[in-house]
Amino acid sequence: MLVYGAGGHAKVIISILKACGHKIEAIFDDDILKDYLFETPVTNIYNPNLFRDEKLIIAIGDNLSRRRLATQILHEFGKIIHPSAVLDDTAQMGAGSCMMQNSVVQADAVIGKHVIINTSSSVDHDCHIGDFVHIAPGVVLGGNVTIGENTLIGIGSIVIPGLSIGKNCLISAGSVVTKNIADGTIVRGNPARIISYTL
Repeated sequence: MLVYGAGGHAKVIISILKACGHKIEAIFDDDILKDYLFETPVTNIYNPNLFRDEKLIIAIGDNLSRRRLATQILHEFGKIIHPSAVLDDTAQMGAGSCMMQNSVVQADAVIGKHVIINTSSSVDHDCHIGDFVHIAPGVVLGGNVTIGENTLIGIGSIVIPGLSIGKNCLISAGSVVTKNIADGTIVRGNPARIISYTL
């Protein structure tokens, strides 16, 4: 497996890959000051000809950066699930996505491409998670929640069942979402209230 990114998020991705028995063939990162991550050398220029038959994971937590890089990568994207995570047999998960330690995705949920389902988060039945979303550690999504692309659901937030959260939103850490959230909205609190807009 190939990894693009050599920061903190990449450390967790590599830990998951090792737990799954994958060998890390190469790590790419644009930062010329990064030379090693754990025992693996970091290559500072992405080389599409290197390990052509290997799949790649973009190990960058920022949604928009992950999205930008996804358009430039020529390798096929992998997807990874930590052995402690649970992806229901009826759920779907797109290429480039990852499920971290103790995360759960329940029946008939649909997870898009390049989504992060972070540590100990829970995505209940029939949820639809758009591409390049980050579900942060400890988040709980009730059943039948829809989340638009590029949105970040902050650490420890709760979204009650049946709600829709738009694209490019930021749900601040610890928020309790009790109403639908429009595109480009930043909310915070319990219950979550609009504090600003990203658009």
